[in-house]
Amino acid sequence: MSAPAAALTALREKFPRVTERASADHPAADVPAEELLAVLRCLRDEHGYDLLADLTAVDWAEGASPRFTVIYHLLSTATPGYLRLATACAGDTEPAAPSVTGLWPAANWHEREAYDMFGIRFTGHPDLRRILMWDGYPHHPLRKEFPLAGVETPLPDPEIVAETGAKAIAAPMAGGPFVASPGEMKMTEAEPRAKDESWNEAKDKPE
Repeated sequence: MSAPAAALTALREKFPRVTERASADHPAADVPAEELLAVLRCLRDEHGYDLLADLTAVDWAEGASPRFTVIYHLLSTATPGYLRLATACAGDTEPAAPSVTGLWPAANWHEREAYDMFGIRFTGHPDLRRILMWDGYPHHPLRKEFPLAGVETPLPDPEIVAETGAKAIAAPMAGGPFVASPGEMKMTEAEPRAKDESWNEAKDKPE
């Protein structure tokens, strides 16, 4: 089992293209996408980083190169210690990265969420489909160009339309941004409310 800094040093000796990444908390490294699976397998099998604690992504905004980066947080349950790895996605409009579900089956839902929210395709994923938004939803809500208040989109379920009368929803954040009231308050009264409640008011108004 290797402490994070030692594991990172050993990793860079074995994989010269792995480079240190600036980080304020845990040791971190940038890994080329074509070496990602080999690097992660090495960390898991040779250095004891047996738990994929998190997998997420970053959209650096249009014009950045690379635009999308996938971030992996690994934990050694024996040491204990964390490592953060990052890999740049190939492609800006249709980003892609290797799936790590073959190493950690728990990556399945993490990768589905990153696909749903960012549009990143994970090659080799056994069942890559949306996990939060519905099939056919045309947007990726965590991309930089997606407005905070959401985009009005037709509801796909005729049952919901029949029950509510709503034909569209500003999914996924109707009315945002959401803010809490300023000043001292009871936490039970601090539930954030949308700055713009017009969508809810229009929905509740009798025809």
